[in-house]
Amino acid sequence: MTSNKTPQTMKPTTAAKKLGVYLEATPKEFQEGDVTREELTALQTEAPEWLLELRSTGPHPKQVIAAKLGISIAGLARGGVEEALTTDQVAALLEEKPEWLQKERKLQADVRAENVRIKEKRASRRNQPRKARRG
Repeated sequence: MTSNKTPQTMKPTTAAKKLGVYLEATPKEFQEGDVTREELTALQTEAPEWLLELRSTGPHPKQVIAAKLGISIAGLARGGVEEALTTDQVAALLEEKPEWLQKERKLQADVRAENVRIKEKRASRRNQPRKARRG
């Protein structure tokens, strides 16, 4: 007996997130239909022109904008960035260095430094011999 496996699918929102693109900027046929794992793999390995263009010029989703600016998604919201931005708009922000962006970049750097400090502290604790327990 052979079983007919149905291919696993995902919603366009999930596929766009995995591709790192802003869903509303994708072609209508991408937005309106489910995406199979095979289709997603094909898009990742042999990206069509529309996908290459979106990745290059945007508009970009929040997680991509935040990464390009070196801040968190929450930092974007605190800075008042609510909509998708193009690559040129992100570059302009990096060039202008508004006060909110400088503050958020410093905050992100502090968070990363603290995470490294905690990780090193935990690693040193693991490498210390355990003290004998009292009965």
